[in-house]
Amino acid sequence: MEFRDLKAQYQKYSNEIDKAIKNVLTAGTFIGGKEVNTLENRLAEYVGVKHCISCANGTEAMSLILMAWGIGEGDAIFVPDFTFFATGEVVSHIGATPIFVDVCQDTYNIDTKKLEKAIVRTFEEGKLTPKVIIPVDLFGLPADYEEIERLAKTYNLRVLEDSAQGFGGSIKEKKAGSFGDAATTSFFPAKPLGCYGDGGAIFTNDDGLAELVQSLKVHGKGTDKYDNVRIGINSRLDTIQAAILQVKLTALIEHELADVNRVYEWYTKRLQGIVKTPVIPDGFTSSFAQYTIQLKNKEERDDLQAELKRQGIPSMVYYIKPMHKQTAFANLEYNDNDFTATNKLSDTVLSLPMHPYLNEDEVALVCSSIRGFLGQA
Repeated sequence: MEFRDLKAQYQKYSNEIDKAIKNVLTAGTFIGGKEVNTLENRLAEYVGVKHCISCANGTEAMSLILMAWGIGEGDAIFVPDFTFFATGEVVSHIGATPIFVDVCQDTYNIDTKKLEKAIVRTFEEGKLTPKVIIPVDLFGLPADYEEIERLAKTYNLRVLEDSAQGFGGSIKEKKAGSFGDAATTSFFPAKPLGCYGDGGAIFTNDDGLAELVQSLKVHGKGTDKYDNVRIGINSRLDTIQAAILQVKLTALIEHELADVNRVYEWYTKRLQGIVKTPVIPDGFTSSFAQYTIQLKNKEERDDLQAELKRQGIPSMVYYIKPMHKQTAFANLEYNDNDFTATNKLSDTVLSLPMHPYLNEDEVALVCSSIRGFLGQA
């Protein structure tokens, strides 16, 4: 059994993927070209925004936006404490200061009540200037953007949506990647829409921001790549990856999103009342980058993971260490009591095999193993 079965996906779409790669090899255009342009147009249309700008990876996508906004030393950026390191890393890398905020134990996304308290406290302390909120659509579920955008408007902040795990998710009819002032995603292979290497993209309705990012991602180019009008970076999506992503985007739209939500229903039907299962609020759709359960404590979680491994069932812990406890952020001062939900989640979460190509028998096997371990067979 695979944790996320990219081999099954390739087997289903091998002819289309092989043909797409061969077309790029035959044309001999490996940077830019029609595949990249077509992909960007399709992604923008799917998400429902004016501009999609592809780049080398999801981390640089966030960095490019922060660069374009002029974020730097003395600026405070609000980031969930329970997320992958990159979301806070890009803030420190650009010279700003991440302010970590606890998350909701049910949704795993940033707690908006604690977010407002952190914003107010930062203003009152007067050491940093609050500038940006970076919500993360964790495990596939969009964050509470209605409240986040209200807070941003109240306190004059920008919102940068990190939809690396949430691509394909939605709130009502509005897609992940379309919230806030700008959004980013990652095409890391295991993401809901992943390529066969690294890749990323930026989404925005802001014409000026899109133009600036297009310059920054190619060495700060002006009219052409030898007219450099600002200091930028080199961050481009390879043409072969764009060709692969076109096939995978079609699959996501046609069936993968529906299929992965069907797997969610299979899991939840069998595990509800046995362990804490994912909570999807009314009007929200998750793209289920992960299916994550919660156990009673760290010992139970670790013992269950060991038992599943013994039975050949893969599982993962996202995330074993909160952001505020990362060694790289040791220079920042935090009160551990401000992160009760994150601290508990780091000790109790376990992500199970989750992808569109799981069948019901495989889900039943995983659930039977969990129920047996917990004495609920």
